[in-house]
Amino acid sequence: MLVQKNVSLQPFNTFHIVAKAHALVRISRESDVQALLADPKWAAGPKFVLGGGSNIVLTGDVKALVLKVEVMGRRLLQETAKAFIVEAGAGENWHDFVTWTLEAGYPGLENMALIPGTVGASPVQNIGAYGVELQDRFDSLDAIDLQTGQLFTLNAAQCAFGYRDSVFKHASASNALAGHQAVGLKDRALILRVRFALPKPWKPVLGYADIDKKMAEQGVGQPTAQQLYDWVCAIRRAKLPDPDLIGNVGSFFKNPTVTPEQCADIIAREPKLVHYVLTDGAVKLAAGWLIDACGWRGKSVGQAGVYEKQALVLVNRGKGVAGSGATGGEVMTLAKAIQTSVYERFGIRLETEPVII
Repeated sequence: MLVQKNVSLQPFNTFHIVAKAHALVRISRESDVQALLADPKWAAGPKFVLGGGSNIVLTGDVKALVLKVEVMGRRLLQETAKAFIVEAGAGENWHDFVTWTLEAGYPGLENMALIPGTVGASPVQNIGAYGVELQDRFDSLDAIDLQTGQLFTLNAAQCAFGYRDSVFKHASASNALAGHQAVGLKDRALILRVRFALPKPWKPVLGYADIDKKMAEQGVGQPTAQQLYDWVCAIRRAKLPDPDLIGNVGSFFKNPTVTPEQCADIIAREPKLVHYVLTDGAVKLAAGWLIDACGWRGKSVGQAGVYEKQALVLVNRGKGVAGSGATGGEVMTLAKAIQTSVYERFGIRLETEPVII
């Protein structure tokens, strides 16, 4: 087990922010974690789990020991009458894994093609796109306790999935009044492998305007999984910058949810408000539209900017070479200014989607 010192994290975060890890160790199997915990120098100290770095904003050097997850492998575990059960190592690239499932004949993840990041990070964020969330295809996962070194398995209910949320984003907290312990696994668990149940028979998940437009353009009433995959990739590439070329973490803010009454109040003032009615009656607002309406598209703070093609995306306008580009401070200054102006105009508080470190 090799612990590296003063490692640049610029190549390991898709915003390409300049920062260093005081110490970093690469994790390719559970025994690496157990060896780490057996070493008194590292056992008790704080740890930070790093996957693809596509959902973090580094505001400074990371003092905690960085665990760079590189657990690889993908396979079909089981085929039942209802589903293909496929498994991938936490270090696998998410999009490459989605591509592999389709090529192997296991459709079901195509709506989530081209989402940046790793397989291990996908349950943490409960990633989703175009009508499908990870929880819709999730079977179970294996993780290791960073305090005890014990392996454990969680099913969907135990992961407590919500909108861009899971048990991995919350710390444990005692509630004396309620008389119970709220379970949270933030900074406590490292995900090793994730399993997915890809449904049989397969049916396309439709209903998004961008997908409907592609269907109309190509005269396709019932697209195949491959067609959906190709369309989603084309739509995302047209709207979102490639992190390899322009540093970003995708959607920077969550789409806020309001009551029908709140929505009606805003529409009375802003008739063009983009919104979606959810199955429970609540209304989801398009955060990108709110930001755009406040005039932020294309604006910058230092080297941090709002993407010209999609106001929901903040970008690094620097060249991405060592020592240049946006700082985490510039990104957060821009984000807070956007939050303030949206609140002042609409009375809506935008929440950030990436983790701020």
